[in-house]
Amino acid sequence: MKAVKAFYDRAEYPDGAVVEMTIWLVPEPVAGSGHRFKYSLFYGYSGKRVVGYDNERGKGDHRHFRGRERPYLFSTVEELIADFLSDVRRIRGES
Repeated sequence: MKAVKAFYDRAEYPDGAVVEMTIWLVPEPVAGSGHRFKYSLFYGYSGKRVVGYDNERGKGDHRHFRGRERPYLFSTVEELIADFLSDVRRIRGES
């Protein structure tokens, strides 16, 4: 089995911020993760990440929020996206 793009979405805000979410289904879990999804969820501006969720090889599932990197407990793709978008709304002052 090859990696298959399972989800992709990108949106731009009027202030120049971008939300970009890419999730792949991979043949085997990425080192440090216990599931078969490789993901990169980004919110920020050109050259500046403000919120990010990813599972970089060796680091496992983690979240970047307000300049800090913390482990993230992955449960489902739906929950991952919901958590990420909730952080984006919080940063933008929308919740």
